[in-house]
Amino acid sequence: MTRTRIALLCATSLIAPALQTSAATAATVADLRDAHRCVSSPHPAHGPGRQVLDIAERVKHDQDLNSVILRVTKDGREVVTAALGESMTSVPAEPDMHFRAGSVAIAYMGTVLLQLADEHRISLDDTIDHWLPEVPHAHRITLRMLGSSTSGLRDYVTDPDFVAELEAHPFKHWTPEEVVGISTSHPLLYRPGTNWSYSHANFQLLGAALERITDTPLDQLLKERVMGPLGLHGTRNSYTPQIPSPVLHAFTSERGTYEESTFWNPSWTTAPGAVITTQICDLARSAEAIGSGELLSHHGYRELLDPGTVGLGTPTPDCPASVCLPQTEETHYGTGVLVLNHWVAQNPSFSGYAAVQAYLPEEHLAIAVSTTEGPHTTEVNPAQTVAEEISAALAPDHPLSFG
Repeated sequence: MTRTRIALLCATSLIAPALQTSAATAATVADLRDAHRCVSSPHPAHGPGRQVLDIAERVKHDQDLNSVILRVTKDGREVVTAALGESMTSVPAEPDMHFRAGSVAIAYMGTVLLQLADEHRISLDDTIDHWLPEVPHAHRITLRMLGSSTSGLRDYVTDPDFVAELEAHPFKHWTPEEVVGISTSHPLLYRPGTNWSYSHANFQLLGAALERITDTPLDQLLKERVMGPLGLHGTRNSYTPQIPSPVLHAFTSERGTYEESTFWNPSWTTAPGAVITTQICDLARSAEAIGSGELLSHHGYRELLDPGTVGLGTPTPDCPASVCLPQTEETHYGTGVLVLNHWVAQNPSFSGYAAVQAYLPEEHLAIAVSTTEGPHTTEVNPAQTVAEEISAALAPDHPLSFG
């Protein structure tokens, strides 16, 4: 046998195990991926699952929606998972498609804030000047006020110059300094802690404060404390407009022409590190875990549901009734979440994408909905309509209402 032939045989004997190991690793990765896949359940012929599908199909038609993707669970068990409509022309929507879920990450930041309070690393009533001394009014604004949106900071999203720039340049990257600077360029709407008004600036600052308190990048912090423990394998932050494949595509008419908006830049929506995308199975799991306080102590869960907002929300000459909304026992803002007739919810909406995660603790009922707009959709967040009608059918004693 020639030396060349021997060398080739030796090389083959070395390569073969490596190839087998590589194939085994690939199979393991594929198995893990399949184990975490989000797929449609068999379409039910009757019962609660059928009711949910009938509602989704009707709202999709009435609102001219491109897609409705949903998952409902009861006691942690699937009632139904389904995807209706299309992502793009001739591309069916699927449950494992990823979509933007902006304000859901605000609930995650609120949960992390309460965890840190549980651990006695901070007090919710600490003023933020200790960590963010460069922020105007920092000596008057507490961590609690950021989480509960009671700081008095104006919402930059309503600033006419911001709106004009965003509409003209939807792919522009915005920094926290730019958007918070818009808010702080105006006087406070009220003395911090004395009223309630929603402001995106609160959550830009909360993300920055959490990073400095823990000396950990926000995306890593949310992964370690929320997404990882909850097994949200399809949920992640991105520092760019990228969305992981498979992508649920979005379209909108908000600039006057129906156009694709999938990769418009979401950098202005909340703190860098918390600009998340997700899929419907993760959203349902998120609804259940956040809404039940799974990651919090009993005291922390009480703070999640009411950090002192009930009773606030009074219109003033500087804060009209459309901004300083009344916070009642039945309908109020918690720490990064909405509390609506006993439901614990979030309702992200971004340029053609809309979603809802909602959980009713008394019934152990979770609803997750994602929708995308058609050419004639008029509602800003049609996922709310789907979720409200599902709640009325499955929990008639506690119908969900976003007002």
